Amino acid sequence: MKIAVIGAGAMGGATVEGMIKADYFDNKNITVSDPSEAVLNKFSAQGIAVTTDNAKAAADADVVMVFVKPWLVEQVLKGIAPALTAEKILVVIAAGVPSAKIQEWIGIDMPLFLCIPNIAIAELASMTFLVAAAGEPAHTKTVKDIFDAMGSTLMTDEQHLAAGTTLASCGIAYAMRYIRAASEGGVELGFKADHAKEIVMQTLLGAVKLLQASGMHPEAAIDLVTTPGGLTIKGLNEMEHAGFTSAVIRGLKAGV
Repeated sequence: MKIAVIGAGAMGGATVEGMIKADYFDNKNITVSDPSEAVLNKFSAQGIAVTTDNAKAAADADVVMVFVKPWLVEQVLKGIAPALTAEKILVVIAAGVPSAKIQEWIGIDMPLFLCIPNIAIAELASMTFLVAAAGEPAHTKTVKDIFDAMGSTLMTDEQHLAAGTTLASCGIAYAMRYIRAASEGGVELGFKADHAKEIVMQTLLGAVKLLQASGMHPEAAIDLVTTPGGLTIKGLNEMEHAGFTSAVIRGLKAGV
């Protein structure tokens, strides 16, 4: 299976990095198309085929992935449309671009998927949302297997794609903001900045692994460490007095 990645900026580049790290892919079957010489040199050095010709990349691929800014999608798709066929699979990674518009721009009936990963895909840890806009179950399996190799993939519908974007793609930034805030708090508590960051990251990793392994609701896990009159419940209540839960929910809803 040959894959073309058109646009290797932050998200596209992170995806190619994930492909390189995952055992599922063969570097020689990946082509990156991007206007940046520095980007192309970086991936070429790792055995990836590179080009500045989007249409050529698309013509040689079985799966064509388009990672460009939403306002560039129409231009890029119209540019590669002559190279697309009904036998190929098109995956578009661009928030807010409806499948109906994409089908209009390419002017061909072919398997089409909308996809929103997050930048943790570079470390094989993405939470990816995938919409099967057109195609057969076999096409869905092909695309889902690709992204499952670089994290966790949830099939959803187009109506919920924006919500998935803010919860996981934007959400990774929200999680990092918590890490920053907690690290700064750690410095106030007397730890060196690097040590505080390491403590917070390991603590979050432990929380995630505990929930994944146990299947517990977060509140049930919180109950395990909140003794009556203890430090944990005092800290949680102070955060709630400052609107912690409300602020998180409002932030998520602002992105939809």
